[in-house]
Amino acid sequence: MRITRIAAWQVDLPLHEGSYKWSGGKSVTVFDSTVVAVETDAGVVGYGEVCPLGPAYLPAYANGVRAGLKEIAPALIGQDPTQLGKLNRLMDAALKGHPYVKSAVDVACWDVLGKVSGLPVCALLGGRYGEDFHLYRAISQEAPDAMAANVAGYRAEGYRRFQLKVGGDPDTDIERIKAVAAVLKPGDRLVADANTGWLQHEAIRISKAVRDLDVYIEQPCLTYDECRAVRRQITQPFVLDENIDGIDVLMRAHADGAMDVVNLKISKLGGLTKTKQLRDLCVSLGIGMTLEDSWGGDIVTAAIAHLAHSTPTEFLFSSTDFNSYVTRSIADGAPQRINGRLAAPTEPGLGIRPKLREFGAPAVDVK
Repeated sequence: MRITRIAAWQVDLPLHEGSYKWSGGKSVTVFDSTVVAVETDAGVVGYGEVCPLGPAYLPAYANGVRAGLKEIAPALIGQDPTQLGKLNRLMDAALKGHPYVKSAVDVACWDVLGKVSGLPVCALLGGRYGEDFHLYRAISQEAPDAMAANVAGYRAEGYRRFQLKVGGDPDTDIERIKAVAAVLKPGDRLVADANTGWLQHEAIRISKAVRDLDVYIEQPCLTYDECRAVRRQITQPFVLDENIDGIDVLMRAHADGAMDVVNLKISKLGGLTKTKQLRDLCVSLGIGMTLEDSWGGDIVTAAIAHLAHSTPTEFLFSSTDFNSYVTRSIADGAPQRINGRLAAPTEPGLGIRPKLREFGAPAVDVK
């Protein structure tokens, strides 16, 4: 089997809530996503998607996806899409860095592999654990009472885990955490995610101000060293996200005792192949994980679902269903949440069928 064409389409994904806000006054109203198709000479087509959280969250941006695909696609024509390790080495040789550019191609090739083997991707990633898995809901940054009301509303929909977007004014963030904690019930989990928005002294102060609450602190500061310093001075369980972008820093963080949970994002690491590598290492090391991506629609949600559902249940701290945040469906067959939980599709590959006719002309088309 050989790759004969790589095409990509730009797709807008508006939000149900109108906007999504996080630390530093950053916000997005419409997500700019890229859907990728990998066609083969056997007639099998695989699909992937990548959607950066705007241009100011990670070193990734939507136009960069399409520009990068034009660089790497020619090197992949004629290659076997089922040889995923070799394919990733070819992509890394064709374009240094920029893992988010490679992510959708890697996911699409897992889709191809699943289709030709007759197995869902989760089976190829390690097997299906349980009937479904729990989700978290990200709570966009608003006034404390508004965020508490949003948590109460999403809890009524079945969510039991909440990722509170903080990283703003310290006094307001303290009130945000307290207001949300007051509406939670036994068994709920609360994460205060600062998305690098606090200075070190602010993170320590805020954490100590809410020391009596059951709350996880996630990525409070910009650098790894700052986060590690905060971790050593507070008592709450600690999550690292933005700083974990490869095996080297994961191993360093484990050796330093710098986190209790790690957030692994598919596109931040470059696709399912490399994320699986870190996922399996975390299982061996006993590290809990949030498994997700930066953002996306139905195809990203399917990829997340296969990764999360193939993770031993006790190690899966949380995951998410991005397709429920947006107003537009871009693929049939995508997983849909039921009472705050999600299950990976059971059809071969990702189990999705993109609505290509709605996307218009491709932005990238390499044959």
